[in-house]
Amino acid sequence: MSAIRLLVLCAVRQHGRAHGYQIRNDLEYWGAHEWSSAKPGSVYHALKQMAKQGLLVAHETGPSTVGGPPRTQYEITGRGDAEYFALLRAALTAYDQKPDVLTAALGGIVDLTRSEAVALLRERVAGLAAWRDEVTRHYVPEDGPGSIGHIGEIMNLWVHSADAGAEWTRGLIDRIEGGAYTFAGEGEPFVGVLAEGEENPYATGVPDPGDDA
Repeated sequence: MSAIRLLVLCAVRQHGRAHGYQIRNDLEYWGAHEWSSAKPGSVYHALKQMAKQGLLVAHETGPSTVGGPPRTQYEITGRGDAEYFALLRAALTAYDQKPDVLTAALGGIVDLTRSEAVALLRERVAGLAAWRDEVTRHYVPEDGPGSIGHIGEIMNLWVHSADAGAEWTRGLIDRIEGGAYTFAGEGEPFVGVLAEGEENPYATGVPDPGDDA
């Protein structure tokens, strides 16, 4: 799974309706250009592709409120909403997702109900446990990685990754069950996107041809 689709759908969904530069700006605000493939070109490409696929609808609009040429605004469709939640659920449950995909999913986790978020994270813990069990069928951590040559370092890394991933996930479950954060249906959601014209202190300032689209 690519993090870019999940990130873009999440940002468009939070805005309700936004043009491409706003989405790019939001992703830079989240630091996604540092920890994912969400570079300007890929953001604009994802918006256009998902509009072609019926996940977003493109609206031709007049000039923005801060001036400049007319821009295309994007709005999520019913299919796009379904795709967003499918990606979100898959990213939270799979133990073998890339870090940028899991990070993107954490940005949208509060779009779920609290109970579903906990259930999905418990699935992730179970997946990590099953992966660890599979690894330790061939490698005994207590014997040390050198017991099977340098290849043992690979399995040692996998075991440590499974243990660390499970510990972190259980901690997150505990915080959520303890009442942390505002989940779907619980009240006013956290707003993580910038209003049009609002200054982004983390903007890269690097221009891209898609900025004016």
